Amino acid sequence: MRILVILLLTVALGVSGCTTIRNVFRGTSKDNVDPPVELTEFTQSVAVTKLWSRNLGGGMPKAGLRQSPSLSENRLYAADPGGALYALDAATGAEVWKVDTGLRLGSGTAVGDGLVVVGTLDGKLLAFDAESGRSRWTADLSSEALAAPSIADGIVIARTVDGRSYGFDVTDGKRSWVFDRGVPILSLRGNSAPLVVNSRVLLAYDSGKVAAVDTGNGSLIWEQTLAEGEGRSEIDRTVDIDGDLVAEGSRGYAVAYGTGVVAFDVESGRIAWTRALKSYGGVALSGERLFVADAEGVVWCLNAGDGRVLWKKEGLGYRFLSTPAVVGEYVVVADFEGYVHWLSAKDGAFAARSRVDDKGVRTTPLTRGNTTWVLGNGGEVTAFRVGG
Repeated sequence: MRILVILLLTVALGVSGCTTIRNVFRGTSKDNVDPPVELTEFTQSVAVTKLWSRNLGGGMPKAGLRQSPSLSENRLYAADPGGALYALDAATGAEVWKVDTGLRLGSGTAVGDGLVVVGTLDGKLLAFDAESGRSRWTADLSSEALAAPSIADGIVIARTVDGRSYGFDVTDGKRSWVFDRGVPILSLRGNSAPLVVNSRVLLAYDSGKVAAVDTGNGSLIWEQTLAEGEGRSEIDRTVDIDGDLVAEGSRGYAVAYGTGVVAFDVESGRIAWTRALKSYGGVALSGERLFVADAEGVVWCLNAGDGRVLWKKEGLGYRFLSTPAVVGEYVVVADFEGYVHWLSAKDGAFAARSRVDDKGVRTTPLTRGNTTWVLGNGGEVTAFRVGG
């Protein structure tokens, strides 16, 4: 039964981009689906310059994937579901190297310790030399890898859709540990990436739980339920944590689909506060502010200390927004039609807009300094400079 439900969700998500369970099961009649809000004109308040753009292959419009690229110094690493792995010059988009893996790539990339790693839809974890693209090792996984791996403390951590997480030695790919947790009957397609904080790996699950395990041996340090499903049906009780966790200092933040934003203590798992809203993405953290896009297309700014609402921005309703990112004094989100929106981090006012891919965008924009990189569902990757 679970396999059938996930397949149904996968088809629905692949066709319409990231969506909610509520809209998937409301039917196909236009009277039962909230139409996306039409974009309106505004006076642009910040200059956004397109630096470069290039296509990386067939893209991911029908796979329900969110293959975010990764950055290391002056290189951008990105994967195409068709099997190609790229290293690009982050400033110019020029190809440094390209590897055709011959496998169906499912996750985003991670880079560290001289490696770039990526997971596949066929249960493999692939590691390549970040400088040259030479294959370093391959490890077996138990099922699809949709979440980007993480690299820290000499360990590569990978997640799979069947609830397992693995630690592999960065030098030779030998498995160091496996941490196993079940999955609920019904869930959204996708997983939160492992987050390493203070030599512990934070793992978020479709059950609404977050576990902290030791990076070196995978032993459980603590486990905390951040969200509990409520309602009469399995759909109502869905509490997936699919968006990536973020943390700063001793405080971590997660978004559970059916519950909202949850702040917790990294050392103990104790919940600090919860802000109720529905979102299928993650959060962006900048200083004392958290930014999240909810399932109805409202962008929220919350106080990171106590969850108070500082502002919320409407005008992007039901446009299936990506997880936000922060670039300088602006918040950037992308939508299902491929538009990228920059909002003022101070008050949420629209500041700039550009279109990158007519097949839409599901991945979280990548930012560093005053630059934003966006990978579209059609495989188009574009770099922008924000401001002067």
